[in-house]
Amino acid sequence: MIVGYTDDSGGRDALALGAAITRVTGGELTVVAIYPPGSPGLAVEAQASLANAAVNLENVPAEFMAYESRGAGRGLAVLASRIRADLVVAGSADGGAHGRIQLGSTTDHLLHLSPEAVMLAPAGYLPPDGPTRLTLAYVHRPQCDAAVARVAQAALRLGVPLRLITFDLRTEDRGRLRDDLALAVRQAWEDSGIEAEAEVAEGHDVAGAVAAAEWLPGELLVCAASEDAQPHRVFIGELAMKLLRASPCPVAVLPRGLA
Repeated sequence: MIVGYTDDSGGRDALALGAAITRVTGGELTVVAIYPPGSPGLAVEAQASLANAAVNLENVPAEFMAYESRGAGRGLAVLASRIRADLVVAGSADGGAHGRIQLGSTTDHLLHLSPEAVMLAPAGYLPPDGPTRLTLAYVHRPQCDAAVARVAQAALRLGVPLRLITFDLRTEDRGRLRDDLALAVRQAWEDSGIEAEAEVAEGHDVAGAVAAAEWLPGELLVCAASEDAQPHRVFIGELAMKLLRASPCPVAVLPRGLA
């Protein structure tokens, strides 16, 4: 796992989320500070930022890397591919509401071109004692159907419940949505032996539907890539983008073809 670190609130949120995941999974953590080419002064600042990150991590083992790139998002994506990371973690941009995800140039790049799964931390993120539930935003389409198996296996490994949730903006047949969810619940059971919860959350818009659902401390929301994504790339659609901005918990977006 790679954490994109900057010495600000968003960077510290990302670091806290990455550390929490590492504690639970026992995976390898690499903390990365990106600096632009031809800027030796900024390269030194990147190293100083990493020293601060090491202090904040306390007893979580990690590697630290200053990496040269013309853009932070591009650098994290390239590095994730080179070291074969499974996940890139980033924080919110400045100016967002507390407890919500605010996108900036770095996260926008990752959400449209990353070769690996991307996880974003809400502003002011405080790690819970441990994960409590995985929730997959589900709609009946190939990328979501493929994601069911992957997220079910992740819930099994973490020992947490799995919820499949559909956000009904009152433009679809509610009965059909529930039928689709029932098939997805059956798929999760066949793939992992997990009996997933199924929920339809209604609202006049995405924010309203998200607010209508219950969210637990320690919850993680997972979204599949858009059908427009290139193979083995993350690409988030307009609806998922609205969902990400409304989410009160960290959000992971899976790349196409890796679910």
